[in-house]
Amino acid sequence: MGVWLPAIFLAGLLFSFLPAFHHPTPHHIKVAVAAPPATTAQLQHQLDTAIPGGFTLQPVDSAAEARAAVLNNDAVAAFAPAAHHPQLYGAKADGAAMESIIRQVFTSGAQEPGTTVGFHELVPTRQGDTLGTSPFYLLMACTLPAYFLVVTMQRAVGFSRRAHVATMAGGGAVTALACYLTGAYGMDAIPQHPLALLYLFLLTQSVSLTSYGLVSFLGPFFPGASVTLFIMLSVPASGLTVPVDLLAGFFRFLHPVLPMGNAADALRNVDYFDDQQLGRPTAVLCAWIAFGAALIVLGYLKRLRQLVYEARAGITEYVPAPPAEDPTVEPPEPVALPPRRHHFGEQPPMLAGRVSGPVGEPLPGVTITVTDPHGRQLLHTRTDQNGEYAATGFNDGFAVVVASALGRQPVATRLLLDTATPLNQDFILTPRRGDVPGYMSSHRATTIAP
Repeated sequence: MGVWLPAIFLAGLLFSFLPAFHHPTPHHIKVAVAAPPATTAQLQHQLDTAIPGGFTLQPVDSAAEARAAVLNNDAVAAFAPAAHHPQLYGAKADGAAMESIIRQVFTSGAQEPGTTVGFHELVPTRQGDTLGTSPFYLLMACTLPAYFLVVTMQRAVGFSRRAHVATMAGGGAVTALACYLTGAYGMDAIPQHPLALLYLFLLTQSVSLTSYGLVSFLGPFFPGASVTLFIMLSVPASGLTVPVDLLAGFFRFLHPVLPMGNAADALRNVDYFDDQQLGRPTAVLCAWIAFGAALIVLGYLKRLRQLVYEARAGITEYVPAPPAEDPTVEPPEPVALPPRRHHFGEQPPMLAGRVSGPVGEPLPGVTITVTDPHGRQLLHTRTDQNGEYAATGFNDGFAVVVASALGRQPVATRLLLDTATPLNQDFILTPRRGDVPGYMSSHRATTIAP
């Protein structure tokens, strides 16, 4: 149980980041060619011989139309194979690495001997974002806080689902605004356009609502699912570190599906291509938000069904499940556990036991209080209908456990808690008749006078 999350990071870095970023190769890069179809077909054959499947050439009528295809984001580059002065037109906004490969291929393999290909930059990146990678860090700055906010919300005792969702929406708005003001006005890395702020906010909600919705179904495993979806797969498929058309097929497939890639496309289209082709990024981001909202509603219905089942089964003392926490950021914290409900993926109890009467009858509703040796309360819970209790999350060391109930003599014992050795401690409570001493079933117990 202690190694599954590090294993996910190891697998993600080895089998996601490394294959995606190693040896980028062109895959069907669209290039508009101002030449007759026969000339374009001949050039296509030359390129396929050099890089099979690397480029898809689209014949157009004129160089002006070829340039327009680049400016409208219908093609990554344009080529006008004139007899003596062939011209190549690029868009660095589509990725500096892609533009470099296109220039290298067309200046070495697509020109006639004795000619020199002239290059013209049609869509340069912002002056404050020379390499075109600043949006990646802004999108990461929206993704990671949105995820960690879900983790910390698991510790928000007394918050309802509605309060959780409202907090995540407010936190997402603050995060998106901070990223927008820093990126647009502080560093000139993204456009000073309200749509840029909108897409940053949509990204935060896609991550936070989906992650929060997964908690009800995956419990302590939700960090693994969220990290896999929104970090390990989204970062390579975003197209911000390596352009999409240079990625392997699996990541090119993920790019239009995952939130980060769509947010990246939206920011680029708003910044460099006059708000064109925003339909798909908007629809996908909203779909992720709707998916997260659906998971939250289904989780709420699942919880209601569980409560109805427990009520019918006669479970009157409900012990809430421990919070689903991220072991990378959450230290252990004492929590009560439902006795006899410890499945794979759930926290095992460090302390458990049964409270009964003098003749062995179970005592439900008995208060179990755990304090440190200085009297500071660590945990407060009650026994279930079988008189059982369970708890975990304690630090190694001595603790005092007190069992008390109305009309019965309270009993206390001093125990040495150890995370590596689960401890079972039973109690016997006798009816209170003046100062009748309490009893315990464990020979290690030490009665402490109330």
